[in-house]
Amino acid sequence: MRADQSPFFMSPNASTNSEAMVTQSLQRSSDVDAVVREFHEALARSSDMAVAVAAIQALTTVIKNSTSTTMMGLERELKDAAASLQNCNPTAISLKAGCELFLRYTTRTSAIEADTFAAAKKRLIERGQHFAETSKRARATIAELGERFIRKGSTVLVHGHSRVAIAILRKAAAAGKQFSVIVTEGRPDETGLTMARVLDEMRVPTTVILDCAAGYVMERVDLALVGAEAVVENGGVINKLGTYTIALAAKEHNVPVYVAAESYKFARLFPLNQRDLPLERKQLDFGPLLPTSAAIDNPSRDYTPPQYITLLFTDLGVLTPAAVSDELIQLYV
Repeated sequence: MRADQSPFFMSPNASTNSEAMVTQSLQRSSDVDAVVREFHEALARSSDMAVAVAAIQALTTVIKNSTSTTMMGLERELKDAAASLQNCNPTAISLKAGCELFLRYTTRTSAIEADTFAAAKKRLIERGQHFAETSKRARATIAELGERFIRKGSTVLVHGHSRVAIAILRKAAAAGKQFSVIVTEGRPDETGLTMARVLDEMRVPTTVILDCAAGYVMERVDLALVGAEAVVENGGVINKLGTYTIALAAKEHNVPVYVAAESYKFARLFPLNQRDLPLERKQLDFGPLLPTSAAIDNPSRDYTPPQYITLLFTDLGVLTPAAVSDELIQLYV
């Protein structure tokens, strides 16, 4: 057997190709580390930074720093980077939806109609920056729209610590409207207490209640305002555990339920029941009196069907739940 027929023989070309593959693999690993680092740094720079917006900014940086010389290569880099970001928190629906929307928005055909790759890449960067800026402005746009629904003397029930809901309440307070807020405690992460501190700084009269007291206070509530982790295809929402319970009580008392959510939280999901949600549970300590044989089940989120939602305040406008599917089609076309 000749040397070049031996299974252990490697031609010079094969060696070069192997080295190139190793180099590319190491480069991809380095790129993944860089995008994750950029993502975490963006979140660390601002406590108001939304997870999806931080991901969008990190993905835009991937385009800027890419060494790819083809659209196929650049698109592969973006997909790898998006996958690595989603792996940071696999159950974060808004993170996944933000990444998917970014990829769809930046790489759709009209974005890459250019004579040269350099021109196409420049256009992709511009699209990415525009998408990031639009996403950052979303909260202010929603505040402008939602503030109109808070009337003088209103009692507002809020659940969870929603930055966009806070923006609406802040806008209403700045407009000189006198209103009060009832805040659910938000166990086990005490998000309601965080919300109460923000409202106290805004000098808005605030009452904190137990989560299970939402039905009890509903008869003196004028409107319920919640955020959303995701808005799904049928116009329903996935949000902090307890949102569904509040919506049920509000329906019984004819209290409108308003959801404030940025369009990057629109997700291609169609849950039919609570068991269809991505599994995520929070730690909860019931204390030493809990029997050791008792199981604990504490999901972090629930699904509120569209029939219990009055309107959604979004950066795309004030929408009925029925209009969400049309907007999703436009976003992903």
